[in-house]
Amino acid sequence: MTPTGHLDTGACYRAVQSRDRRFDGVFYTAVRTTGIYCRPSCPARTPAEQNVSFHATAASAHAAGYRACKRCLPDATPGSPEWDVAADVAGRAMRLIADGLVDREGVEGLARRVGYTSRHLGRLLTQELGATPLSLARARRAQSARVLIETTDLPLTDVAFAAGFASVRQFNETLREVYAASPSDLRGRRAGVPSGGAMAMRLPVRTPFAGRRLLDFLAYHLVPGVEVAAPGWYARTLDLPHGPGTVQLELTDIPAGPGTSSVRAEFWLDDLRDTAAAGERVRRLLDADCDPLAVDEHLGADPVLGELVRATPGLRVPGQVDGDETAVRTVIGQQVSVTGARTVAGRIVAAHGRPVDSPVAGLTHLFPDARTLAGVDPETLPMPRARGRALVGLASALADGRVVLDRGPDRDDVRRSLMDLPGIGAWTADYVAMRALGHPDVFLPTDLAVRKVLAGLGGSVDTERWRPWRSYALMHLWNPLMPDTPAPEEN
Repeated sequence: MTPTGHLDTGACYRAVQSRDRRFDGVFYTAVRTTGIYCRPSCPARTPAEQNVSFHATAASAHAAGYRACKRCLPDATPGSPEWDVAADVAGRAMRLIADGLVDREGVEGLARRVGYTSRHLGRLLTQELGATPLSLARARRAQSARVLIETTDLPLTDVAFAAGFASVRQFNETLREVYAASPSDLRGRRAGVPSGGAMAMRLPVRTPFAGRRLLDFLAYHLVPGVEVAAPGWYARTLDLPHGPGTVQLELTDIPAGPGTSSVRAEFWLDDLRDTAAAGERVRRLLDADCDPLAVDEHLGADPVLGELVRATPGLRVPGQVDGDETAVRTVIGQQVSVTGARTVAGRIVAAHGRPVDSPVAGLTHLFPDARTLAGVDPETLPMPRARGRALVGLASALADGRVVLDRGPDRDDVRRSLMDLPGIGAWTADYVAMRALGHPDVFLPTDLAVRKVLAGLGGSVDTERWRPWRSYALMHLWNPLMPDTPAPEEN
């Protein structure tokens, strides 16, 4: 079963009959007799097979005239994990649409990023996902608006523009059409209100969710000034399209449950137009679209990995909020310890990062952008000269568009463009693919930590049998070596 227009109706209906939550976000069930569409795990009575059709996206169901179910909230699901596995044009386009690219640059901008004409891209997405780029962007705006209405106390006018609508009238009409309810009606059902000027959102994730170990990874690699962490939470600055922002996440373990759960995120944004982009980038960091049951079932049956997988169900591959930053940090960390890389990165941030005001203590700067680092003299960087030249060369390639890490281009093309740069080897290119491009099937056989853990588990193994989830296998091999998140030092 794939998130394309070629859904297996028999398999889809069996998933609906069993209320299989693994397919929430992978496809949607539209019921002709009621005019609504649901997630596969909807608790309502299962409709007769002749009364349903299946859609790859919520936008496709909207375009066919269906409204979102008020009981199961089908648009509030994680995205399809198959998009990361396949990494086809449709999946890459969906990632960019979720980031708000169509709102900022239009369909022409989206088409340029994925390497097609706008007309051909429109045909392709209609064929594969059942909706045009504009319809997909409209569905994303509607979902963003509903989350803001129900979880914040923002005035509805601010919600409209924060979600990406061009006018309040368009906002009102879209929500009435999609949800059969006005914005005021939706606000009456809201779940909670943040305090202190913050904007709280609940970002959907599939369970189980190993939030504590994700936090441990982020805390172990954090860059001073850009990130802070303590037991139970992580925060960082965000360099967004219209201005800076801050996010603080509550990261705890969430056991397997009957439905989708969520991670609480608190945002402070200089410009509300960045709301959708901020939410999507943090979802990338959380690996929110992962299907942990499928991953754990596959890797847990392996004789080498099984015990590690069962010890930490729902382990995620940490993503990123900025692909350029991830690539630069990877080069900084080449051939040095994690502690050494943190120190060097902190010095570079202090020297070249843009200072920002943040409500979270310890957050002082944005990570320096590629254009800034491209203009730095490599001799002045606190690292060996060859690595300094590699870093500036990478930054130059990112700044002039020779390397693009926004998940739009083909992954293989990105890897080749990285490998063409002086000082960038296979380990660096593959690590960037895993973290920056969300590649679920990367393995790093030369990594010293991986070799150490594998030696303790019985030596060499056939890693091909871990496909298509080798990135998760890698995380399970690193996991035993990851220290717990320390408490912040007292002043």
